[in-house]
Amino acid sequence: MTHPAPATFALKHTPLHALHLEMGARMAPFAGYDMPIQYVPGVLKEHLHTRAAAGLFDVSHMGQIALRPRSGRVADAAQALERLVPVDVMGLAPARQRYAVFTNGNGGIIDDLMIGQCEDRLALIVNAGRKDVDERHLRDALSDICAIDVLEDRALLALQGPAAPAVLARLAPSSASMRFMDIRTLSIAGASCLVSRSGYTGEDGFEISVPARDAEKLARTLLQDAAVALIGLGARDSLRTEAGLCLYGSDIDERTTPVEAALEWAMQKVRRRGGARAGNFPGADVVLEQLERGALRRRVGLKPRERTPVRAGVLLYADASASQPVGTVTSGTFGPSAAGPVAMGYVPTALSAPNTLLFADVRGNRLPVEVKELPFVPHRYKRT
Repeated sequence: MTHPAPATFALKHTPLHALHLEMGARMAPFAGYDMPIQYVPGVLKEHLHTRAAAGLFDVSHMGQIALRPRSGRVADAAQALERLVPVDVMGLAPARQRYAVFTNGNGGIIDDLMIGQCEDRLALIVNAGRKDVDERHLRDALSDICAIDVLEDRALLALQGPAAPAVLARLAPSSASMRFMDIRTLSIAGASCLVSRSGYTGEDGFEISVPARDAEKLARTLLQDAAVALIGLGARDSLRTEAGLCLYGSDIDERTTPVEAALEWAMQKVRRRGGARAGNFPGADVVLEQLERGALRRRVGLKPRERTPVRAGVLLYADASASQPVGTVTSGTFGPSAAGPVAMGYVPTALSAPNTLLFADVRGNRLPVEVKELPFVPHRYKRT
């Protein structure tokens, strides 16, 4: 008896899908969507263009969720959300955004996300491959306090690079006064957009939530500026790796705690032991203990001494002849701006000091790699 072929599922399209095809993008499946991996210039040139001018990324596959407090008081939504994250949401000022993680009962990371405080709601941006999980997580925990609205009718564009501020200021002059992690509603090319000064490249720039019906018009308007070029997911990955930023499912997952992932900076004192609202989030006992005593392993930057890239999944050894690995590479690529291969991975905390020498097993060859502080390329956010 033969078994029927497994059902095939049509890939979803973002509102810019037709534009990607028109611009000659090489498309591939990503998190259930048909997404542009690169355009005609290629990953290397797209990467360098973003670092030198302004790259325009379609990140509409990401999840956009509004938490609307049933009481009408945003403070109630913030207090409720603190049940799920180890960060200070109640202290988030109006028109500001903050990085956070959802944790599980073991302190592992369910997802990482951005939280923005708007006048009548909290605006969340979650990862494409986790948005269904996150929605269920929020509904199970917070439906008594908040309406959870998944915004399927909006696109998300990221304008990144040193020319991004000038480009956007020509269309929305008030954007020039925004600082890193500010968030506000702006009119851009006739569309009402929720704009944050943030991104996933280490560069200055903006993420722009726009009604889906206006997304293509906005993208074409931005592309009229000679400084702006469309950039695919290939360069997005090399940019974020150089910037030392985590990719969910690679560098962080449900078995990884925020402390292991070197994300302590995202957990403010008020949520730590001795703080006014310490703990009271899933896995708090594990995470707070690691904050005080340290974790057994640590996410670190890794710089190969040779030109051979060290990819995700490569095992790390304490010396060239050791039989047992001590760590694993979780992200690795060639870094055009770092002028060589760059990687991230997990090693025992005792081997996590900068300049520690390790060996990566690449096709049977033990290649020397050094532990390095992150990021590989300095962040250029506008903080003042």
